[in-house]
Amino acid sequence: MGEASVNQKRVEIVRIREHARRIAFRSSLPDFYKDFAWATHKSGQIFETDALIAQLRGYVAGHLENDFGHGLKHSVKVTLDAGALMLIEQNNSESLPLKQGLEKKEAESRHRGVIIVQCAGLLHDLKRKEKDHAIKGAEYARKILRDYPLSKNEVEVICLAIRNHEAFKEVLETDSSEGLLVSDCLYDADKFRWGPDNFTDTVWEMISFSQIPLSKFMALYPKGMESLARIKDTFRTRTGKKYGPQFIDIGLVIGEELYEVIKTEFAQFL
Repeated sequence: MGEASVNQKRVEIVRIREHARRIAFRSSLPDFYKDFAWATHKSGQIFETDALIAQLRGYVAGHLENDFGHGLKHSVKVTLDAGALMLIEQNNSESLPLKQGLEKKEAESRHRGVIIVQCAGLLHDLKRKEKDHAIKGAEYARKILRDYPLSKNEVEVICLAIRNHEAFKEVLETDSSEGLLVSDCLYDADKFRWGPDNFTDTVWEMISFSQIPLSKFMALYPKGMESLARIKDTFRTRTGKKYGPQFIDIGLVIGEELYEVIKTEFAQFL
């Protein structure tokens, strides 16, 4: 592809992305953010103030590539939503009332759970460009987390979550309720991104990186929309199962309108 063709393709993608963002701007905010503003706020506070998260965030910022649709912006969104999901799921726990004197210990444990899932969120896509990126990402995370103030069990919980975050792949089982919750919260937060984010950011960065012609992309578009729709049945937490499908539905509406825009306004490039 010549330089002129590459530059033209970039212009096309920028223009289409602008259309997608205008369509998304007209869309309603997912109910998750309205109904759980307290949880997203609390997750954000922990993300901004915890020393371990700050240290890991600095590492990820220096090692995560941003040119494939799954860079730092994506990872931060996943991290914040995973933390919020953890708080919500903990709050909805059906466990018996705590005895007096154990409440502080339980609160500390819950706070630590948010930190652990945020670690998984920051690290989950470090190997995104590689085949079997979830497996390789888990292996990589296990190595780098040796230098962080985490227990062996916490490291394994984080790595399990990373290993299990990919859609339509085999899920490793665990006997640990804590490990299962971290894994499920990470998965659901990551799949929230398959909604509006997919059309406002992710897909265009992936196309730019892969240099797929717009015509080929459009040929694959219907199949891609089918895959998006299938995600609705894969959410794992109680909260994700209730609120996750709306993220996907909003994304599908954006995608359908954008498909018609591309076919009409960019027909000369197809």
